[in-house]
Amino acid sequence: MMTLSEAARANDGYELWLPPANDPAANLDIATLGTGATLDIAAGELHRDLATAPLPILLATNLRPELAALKLPGAALGREGYVVRRATVAGRAVILVSGNTETGVLYGAFALIRAARTGADLTTIALQSAPKVAVRVLDHWDNLDGSVERGYAGASLWNWWELPDYKDPRYTDYARADASLGINGVVLNNVNAKPDSLTPRYIAKAAALADVFRPWGIKVYLSARFSAPIELGGLKTADPLDPAVAAWWKAKADEIYRAIPDFGGFLVKANSEGQPGPRDYHRSHAEGANMLAAALKPHGGIVMWRAFVYAESDPDDRAKQAYTEFHPLDGKFADNVLVQVKNGAIDFQPREPFHPLFGAMPRTPIMLELQITKEYLGFATHLAYLGPLFSEVLEADTYARGKGSTVAKVIDGTLDHHALSGMAGVANIGRDRDWSGSTFNQANWYAFGRLAWDPDLSPEAIAREWAQQTFGPDPRLADIAVKMMMQSREAVVDYTGPLGLAHLMGTGHHYGPGPWIKDLARPEWNPVYYHRADASGIGFDRTRTGSNAIAQYSPEVARRLADPRTTPESELLWFHHLPWDWKMNSGETLWHALVAHYDQGVASVAAMQAEWDEARPLVDPERWQKTATFLAIQHREAQWWRDASLAYWMSLNHLPLPAGSAAPAHSLDWYEAQQFPWAPGQAR
Repeated sequence: MMTLSEAARANDGYELWLPPANDPAANLDIATLGTGATLDIAAGELHRDLATAPLPILLATNLRPELAALKLPGAALGREGYVVRRATVAGRAVILVSGNTETGVLYGAFALIRAARTGADLTTIALQSAPKVAVRVLDHWDNLDGSVERGYAGASLWNWWELPDYKDPRYTDYARADASLGINGVVLNNVNAKPDSLTPRYIAKAAALADVFRPWGIKVYLSARFSAPIELGGLKTADPLDPAVAAWWKAKADEIYRAIPDFGGFLVKANSEGQPGPRDYHRSHAEGANMLAAALKPHGGIVMWRAFVYAESDPDDRAKQAYTEFHPLDGKFADNVLVQVKNGAIDFQPREPFHPLFGAMPRTPIMLELQITKEYLGFATHLAYLGPLFSEVLEADTYARGKGSTVAKVIDGTLDHHALSGMAGVANIGRDRDWSGSTFNQANWYAFGRLAWDPDLSPEAIAREWAQQTFGPDPRLADIAVKMMMQSREAVVDYTGPLGLAHLMGTGHHYGPGPWIKDLARPEWNPVYYHRADASGIGFDRTRTGSNAIAQYSPEVARRLADPRTTPESELLWFHHLPWDWKMNSGETLWHALVAHYDQGVASVAAMQAEWDEARPLVDPERWQKTATFLAIQHREAQWWRDASLAYWMSLNHLPLPAGSAAPAHSLDWYEAQQFPWAPGQAR
């Protein structure tokens, strides 16, 4: 039986990748030049998280006269960059942590902790870094009733009922985690916003959170409901060109900034999935965004205007709509507006080609939106490390300004010389003790933050530094964790939607397979809309003979995608409708290749189970057992995905399975009959 003291030491994952140092009484010599709340936090983090140091550590901003002789690279660091290196200050050898601002010093302190925990030699440490992306935010899809849309880690972190009076200490721990990654903004409420978020009562609650986050370099933002002037202001319209509407928003912005002087601005979802917006008044997205931008600009705020739109009546291809609506507006947005574009043109699928808007709006700052919460990748229970997914889109070459015009260069502003840049991640954080529903889900929060700071980082290197900090320095455990992580996302693709298939999940809850669904009110709500499978073939024709969505890409990309032989096989059925006997590059038929991918997906999960079994002696029993249990769930559900999908495809193509491939465990009728009305994370 576990004793009370042993239970107190049990590892529930709360400390994330920042567990306190093994020796909290370590005699570290840490000093600051000057005073400030953020400098004090940086010193406190080093005392808390650093086990040892070969030299005294000195924290200081670069403007201190004591550092003048060092000729530090101030201009290259900007507001948030840092330098960590050996130096001699006032005749004393130290490890210097410096930046142009206290926030830069804080980021440098965390960089020093990260380096120490990943095995760096601190006697020769020499780090210099500045973020490549200016606005690095987590979008919390948290509702005012405490639920989280597409959240799989418990209730909302924000206890709106107790705010502003009680500031849960967990808010500080959350800010610590964000700051350790360089995340500098938090959108507090769901993009499907309620007008109440803009009332004085809730502005006061947001201000209380802002007070907690401010010393950690984090600004708060709010999702704004476009129709709030009607619902809160008693106006008869929310027309962005109506002077009374503009005046209402200006007054509201002034009110928010009186409570939150460093308020970041608004995130807006408009004219999508029933949300109100400027098109309700025959105005453009630019006219709507610019009206809000004008209200925020005197205070230094920005608008993040989402390009996720699709019509209430079926377009010829849902994947085309955002480009169709936004591309003509290039250059028409105010200079404090970021157009926020999802990584792909549909909706955070396990694999999508990069969104055609990247590189297509050179006169408009484009912000990348990624989904950290695994709405389509197994919720909290499937192990799916998303670093490779994030990097796949960042590394994609748009050819917008010739070869090398990567999505990373679009969103960091360097391709088209934009000072304003941004990345957003839809958070996977809730009130579960381990924050994200499982230990390995924490790695996706971590990977987003690291890639938002530097989109060129390697997802495998990020996985390793996360594993070393989360599980400890044993290289055997890190090797196992990294191996599992780097195969995990591809496994999910294989058992849910191989070869470019997508949007095949059960509708509403998005849990489990549902490729047969065809009776929902709007065509593009139905999985059959996306796979177009019949007796003769499968896939969505997006070439000139179909929707011609490839024409939205640059000519170089479009030419490659026009031919199934030059289309990457991982995206083949996204762009082409092909016969079941189409010959793949391997020489096997499309049908045999499809089955092989489903089988490989299930086998990959089994391999992860075996690998995690090897880790049992190396990791604490609490985290080992939870991960092992979740892997067993994942294996069972991967088999379900595989069997249900194959049963459906076989009902259409009437083809036998390849030799050695097992038949589905149940009939298609059985799979179609499964219902999950209370699956978590639904919009209710």
